Amino acid sequence: MARTVNPIQDRARRAALEKAAYLALYERGFAGVTLADIAGHAGVSRGTLVYHFGSRAGLLGAVMRRFTRTIAVATRRALRQAHTPDAKLRAYVDNQFFSVESTRRFTTVSLDFLAAATRDPGLMAVQRDFLAGTLRLDLELARLPGETGAERRAVQLRALVEGLSVRFLADPDPDLAAYREDCLGGLRAILGQA
Repeated sequence: MARTVNPIQDRARRAALEKAAYLALYERGFAGVTLADIAGHAGVSRGTLVYHFGSRAGLLGAVMRRFTRTIAVATRRALRQAHTPDAKLRAYVDNQFFSVESTRRFTTVSLDFLAAATRDPGLMAVQRDFLAGTLRLDLELARLPGETGAERRAVQLRALVEGLSVRFLADPDPDLAAYREDCLGGLRAILGQA
C-alpha cells in the first residue's frame, strides 16, 4: 500500500530539514558540509534528504530560498507597520542587523553560498532570485524621496547593507547598535535625509 503524504506535515518536515541544513552550513561551510552531516544534524537518514530535495544542491538551494524569503517577509511586514519614513528606515535596518548571532550566521552562510554559486548555474539562479527579492524591498525605501533615481538608490542601499554585513562578520566584537546607527546614517545619506 502506498504511503499517504500529509501536505502540511510534509511542509513542516521540509522546513525542519532546511533549518538543520542551515545550521550545518554555518558550522561546516558550504564546501565542507555533506548530506551525511546535514542528516546527522537533522536526526534523519541521507535518504530522507534525497527524498525531499533530490540532491545536496537541491537542499542547499532550498535552504537559501527559505532563509532569504524569511528575512524578506519579516522586513516587508516591519515596513508595512512603520508609518513614517524614519520608522521605515529603522525597521529596515533592524531587520538587516537583527542580532549579533543571526547577522553573523546569515552573512557567513550567504557569502559561502555566493562563492559556491559562482561555479554552479543552478545555485546562481537562487542567488539572482534573492537579489531580485531584495531589490523590491530596497526600492520601497529608495522611493521615499521620490521616483526619480530610485533604482540607483536601491542599488546603493543594498551595497551599503552588504558592505556593513561583511565588516560586521570580520569584526571580532561587533557592537550591534553601532552597526545599526552606521547603516541608518548611510541610508539617510543615500536618500538625501542626512
